[in-house]
Amino acid sequence: MSLQQDPIVVDAENLVMGRLASVVAKWLLSGKRVVIVNAEKSIVVGEPHRIIERFKRKLQLRTHYNPEKTGPKIPHRPDGILKRAIRGMLPRKTPRGRRAFKRLRVYIGVPPEYKNVPKIKPQEAYLKNQRAEFLHLAEIARHLGWRG
Repeated sequence: MSLQQDPIVVDAENLVMGRLASVVAKWLLSGKRVVIVNAEKSIVVGEPHRIIERFKRKLQLRTHYNPEKTGPKIPHRPDGILKRAIRGMLPRKTPRGRRAFKRLRVYIGVPPEYKNVPKIKPQEAYLKNQRAEFLHLAEIARHLGWRG
């Protein structure tokens, strides 16, 4: 398989982050290259204060052997949060999973090289309940300390 194949360009605007992550993980494992644009505009469904509380709780994790050190590295930027969600759905400890993760690119906004490329939005990733509460990844990231 050549690495020069055209990537699938996905516009994440108003798509549910978890559903998008599962669709993209399947594409990556099947050998496709995937580029996600507008990562900051994808959404997380739930009550806004609970979503922010859950993400902030992850920042407070510490190690058991030295509680003064921080625990796992948690991304603060929207592109990192989305990329981390996709990574969690890949078997990253196997060579196949590591190769799949390397085929992924996530961007905030739309880079110039992808401005005129046709973008797709997977039907499975749309918000099903239009009255559900949600937050955009940009809002969550700002609460975590992102200044973008």
